[in-house]
Amino acid sequence: MAQEAKRTLAYFCPSCRQIVAAERTVFQLAASANTLPCPCGKSSLQVELMGDRVKLTVPCLFCGKDHSVICSSQAFLHQRLLGFSCAQSGLDCCYVGEEGAVFAALKRLEEAVDKLGAENREKGSFLDELVMHEVLSELKEIAQRDGISCTCGSHRWKLQVNYSSIDLFCADCGGAMRIPAATASDIDDICCKTKLLIHGSKGEG
Repeated sequence: MAQEAKRTLAYFCPSCRQIVAAERTVFQLAASANTLPCPCGKSSLQVELMGDRVKLTVPCLFCGKDHSVICSSQAFLHQRLLGFSCAQSGLDCCYVGEEGAVFAALKRLEEAVDKLGAENREKGSFLDELVMHEVLSELKEIAQRDGISCTCGSHRWKLQVNYSSIDLFCADCGGAMRIPAATASDIDDICCKTKLLIHGSKGEG
């Protein structure tokens, strides 16, 4: 019998600041609402499949609030990695996907969390000024080569700089892409890219 597909879910507990991760089969996720509690008992990730959509209630380490997120069931059950971020900090607070991809993303997020702790949440423009400067510089070079485009066919875009990330928006269809800018790993990632493709609302499939 073929092995049933599994998904790994993970988040940072805002109370004890530890990673909470668990594996669930697609059947377990589809059968009923799922709760992934932290062993400390002070937070839990809630997942509810509602037909072609999935609703997640995610505890957030960065703002201390629970985020309510809705995504497609197809993406939730089959995409290699999904990251859900805190709008206030720009940092991811939850991951869903294949085990290897989830734990690789968690490792990078840990770097950012450690940096936040080390700086004791000092009030600055960015989580790491140097990283943000380098990522913006690389982004500028890609843009000068007309390397930023959208799946809808447009090459017109807008940029929004956040505390620890940069958002690119297609000026025509509104598609969005988030570029992390918090750790040295983020600089390495953007340096490897010659093109950036925004996944818009048209032209896919």
